[in-house]
Amino acid sequence: MVSTDDDLKDFAAQGLTLPPGAVEGHVEHDGARIWHASYGAGKPVILLHGGLGHGGNWAKQVPALTAAGYRAIVIDSRGHGRSTSDDRPYSYERMARDTRAVMDVLGIGKAALIGWSDGACTALVLAGRIPARIAGVFFFACNMDPSGTKELDESNPLLGRCFSRHAKDYKSLSATPEGFESLVAAVTEMQRTQPNYSAADLAAITVPVWSVIGEADEFIKRDHAEYLAQTIPGAEFHLLPGVSHFAPLQRPQVFNAALLEFLAKLDL
Repeated sequence: MVSTDDDLKDFAAQGLTLPPGAVEGHVEHDGARIWHASYGAGKPVILLHGGLGHGGNWAKQVPALTAAGYRAIVIDSRGHGRSTSDDRPYSYERMARDTRAVMDVLGIGKAALIGWSDGACTALVLAGRIPARIAGVFFFACNMDPSGTKELDESNPLLGRCFSRHAKDYKSLSATPEGFESLVAAVTEMQRTQPNYSAADLAAITVPVWSVIGEADEFIKRDHAEYLAQTIPGAEFHLLPGVSHFAPLQRPQVFNAALLEFLAKLDL
């Protein structure tokens, strides 16, 4: 059966639940407790969610990955979901180091990274820092410098539905359930000032990368996603039809097919 939620009404009303059988834990790192969960026992694939969300937003991808023989590892970014944070400003560099800390604790020598929005930034930053440990980056729907973002249409109902679900999930998962507005402010400031990669920075990336975007993305310019593919050595550009910034939720079969195609090409 084909699953679709193009208008995000199901996501807004019900949210998502990760499948049973997870091996869960926390990693104490750099002033935070970082939550993670693992599914399956194959080659490791780490999924990094977008800003204000949490690892459960990958609930429609985890079963597809484990069915294909991969070990799916979801992480709540610092200050998001079940993870805590301290009072320092948020940064993609710090979240990349958090991801590395999870890899170290789990004994993962090398993994593929799947990043969505803010998680894509984190993934590419980490790939630049420890390329020998990153098999590749599936970079979905994010910018690597300020020129890549669109002017936001705040009247778009999809944005309101996604935001309301994030707020509800944060309240139910977080150790600081009344702190969502503070998280929004901190993440917004990070997104306003970061990342700011030059063409030379991108050209120094040495791992396989797919720059992927939905044809109706609300946040990121298509030409920026194309620019990333043209500037990162060996990278490929892929356009997902019929979806937007929320493709993993809207049409998971479309997103998952691209994801599995990417993973099949990696030395993992």
